[in-house]
Amino acid sequence: MSCTFCTASFTQFELVGIPEFEIVAFSGLQEYKTPLFFGFLILFLITLTANLLILFFVAVDHRLHTPMYFFLWNLSLLDLLMTIAIIPKLLAVLLDMNKKISFGGCFFQMYFIIAVGGSELCLVAAMAYDRYVAIVKPLQYNVIIDMKTCLSIAATVWIVGFLLPLVSITWASYLPFCGSNKILHCFCDYPVVIALTCTDVTLHANLAFSLAMLVIFIPFLFVLWSYYRIVISVVRLKSTASRMKAFSMCSSHLLVVLLYYLSTAVLYIGFRIESISYDERIFIGGLNYFLTPMVNPLIYTLRNEKMKEAAKKYLNVYTLPGYNL
Repeated sequence: MSCTFCTASFTQFELVGIPEFEIVAFSGLQEYKTPLFFGFLILFLITLTANLLILFFVAVDHRLHTPMYFFLWNLSLLDLLMTIAIIPKLLAVLLDMNKKISFGGCFFQMYFIIAVGGSELCLVAAMAYDRYVAIVKPLQYNVIIDMKTCLSIAATVWIVGFLLPLVSITWASYLPFCGSNKILHCFCDYPVVIALTCTDVTLHANLAFSLAMLVIFIPFLFVLWSYYRIVISVVRLKSTASRMKAFSMCSSHLLVVLLYYLSTAVLYIGFRIESISYDERIFIGGLNYFLTPMVNPLIYTLRNEKMKEAAKKYLNVYTLPGYNL
């Protein structure tokens, strides 16, 4: 689907004004390009290593062949794709090796980042449902959340995430770009790119905003409903030990949920405050696009005994002490 989208929708760009964009990245921090480069390189290597290890552990350790870790495997894959879609090109820009990106490459990067981000939000909601069934309906868990159901949920998450941005991105790809080709960001971000057109983009912006709200709030409402039911169920438990155990089962996922939605909220609020500088906007965006893929695997590994045991078994290392999931 993505290859057809890339070749069919973007070939017309050379007929509409400038043939390529230039990613400016941190224009106000040129004297700090070297520390920025090494900072993003370290972040990239940590994110890459942590998520690859989770993919490896879940794939080879039979103790992790459960629905919860299946969803975690998908989350790590999405985090990995998000990181690969942004940081390698950013590193090249910071080294002044290649700031140029073709129209087709820019719009494909834009589409891919939005698709992966939407899939992650849907997957977080699916993981909330998994925790809801595990705590509220423990005796029926293996019947409700079987492997067939997991595959169906995962397929739905990926399909919805990658289909929703197709309309807005394809439509935007036919806009006339006849002004500046400088993208004031560290990747091809939708609002920044369409701001470079020489026509009214109100309809495009409204469509993109509506789709974004759909992808953000529907999963968020589902997460709220799931945790509302979880809290009610846990409060009804008689012993304190049972309550603590139930809450610990969803603590890591709850941290990830808060991380995703708080960073997304900060991103949207930050881009609507006019007094915030361009470089500050990039760092605010980094909360969502750079830090989240790195922090997610750390949350799940440091707070999960089974993941730590897998690390000891396959890497012969001892992880930091943490808590049970």
